[in-house]
Amino acid sequence: MHEDAARFLSQPVEAQPGSPLRVAVYSRIAEAIRNNLLTPGSMLPTETELGTDMKVSRTVVREALMLLEEDGLIRARRGVGRFVADTLPRIGIERIRPFEEVLGGPGQHIEIKRIQRQRQPASEFVAPGVGVEPGADCWFWESVLIRDGEAIAHLQENISALPVSLGNSSAAAAPLDIDDDGGSTLLATLNHRFGRILGPGECQISLSQVGPSRAKLLDLRAPDPVLVLTQYVRHANRPFYLAKCLIAARAGHLSVMQSLQS
Repeated sequence: MHEDAARFLSQPVEAQPGSPLRVAVYSRIAEAIRNNLLTPGSMLPTETELGTDMKVSRTVVREALMLLEEDGLIRARRGVGRFVADTLPRIGIERIRPFEEVLGGPGQHIEIKRIQRQRQPASEFVAPGVGVEPGADCWFWESVLIRDGEAIAHLQENISALPVSLGNSSAAAAPLDIDDDGGSTLLATLNHRFGRILGPGECQISLSQVGPSRAKLLDLRAPDPVLVLTQYVRHANRPFYLAKCLIAARAGHLSVMQSLQS
């Protein structure tokens, strides 16, 4: 690892209020990747080495690396190690739906259990997805989706807390005042208030392990596999909304809506 990268990573890491330490570790490594201190294709230090350099536990490092892999910033090669991705994730253009609609169906009721709703600084992953600079204020909604009494998905949603104009293009930009009734996801709440004016968007699909902290919310074991759906939604051709949903195997089959393009 280059001296500049080692010096950057070894600076003290502190968690933001209301945000776990793994997010701070994630942001530090992601920032090193975005700034090319950790170059595409290069091998990362081991979990133990990173923990020693950053003065955090190996468990915290492992969870941060898991998130980095889910978000496409690093790749793991079994028996070899972890490497910076050759290309960083892109934000594309396809239609998407709120996760109540994705995971629900005829005769199936999706209950939303809100874990937290707060303003917090945008991480290196969240910032480009919602169109702000890292550290800018964002709204963060975290929920567990329950179907027929079983927790089937863990959802994290983000939008900018900066002033924006929605619904009326001639209206002056203002901070969004979003009432949370606790019974809907953030995207469904936005759609209900403003209509389906958001889009286009993209849903990226990958596989991961649930990890210790999220396993407790979904009544799973830490190494259990989950499907990871990452949604990017644009408004007025700018990044606006970002969500990551971890779906347990008990959720069963998922349907993908398609349309014929001319």
